[in-house]
Amino acid sequence: METDNVRIDKWLWAARFFKTRSLAADAVERGRVRIGGEPVKPARSVKVGEKIFVDNGSTRWEVVVLDLSDKRGPAPVAQALYRETEDSVVKRANDQEARRLFPEPGSTIKGRPTKRDRRAIGRVGGDGDY
Repeated sequence: METDNVRIDKWLWAARFFKTRSLAADAVERGRVRIGGEPVKPARSVKVGEKIFVDNGSTRWEVVVLDLSDKRGPAPVAQALYRETEDSVVKRANDQEARRLFPEPGSTIKGRPTKRDRRAIGRVGGDGDY
């Protein structure tokens, strides 16, 4: 659905950057979404051609708005709403490779860590509390 006045939180939800609109609005409120380098409010209208920086906590995108929609549809329709910049594609690939090569130190521990495990985590993380 084409409209000329779509809120940023609705657009992020429709473009499938966030699972719910409230998560999108929360991210905008926390400053994880920027338009033109400036933090915005959830009620800010999106315009075609604007460059948006989106950080959903695990992944970061820099996209250019191609179309507007306030309805959430299938993934191919959602992906037609934006185009990711080349720099963003390269950065996401590098981040993904870094996560693959350097897993979390505590990811191999199953269940509650033992005293020995907590000391090992403290040595890696630099915490002196354990």
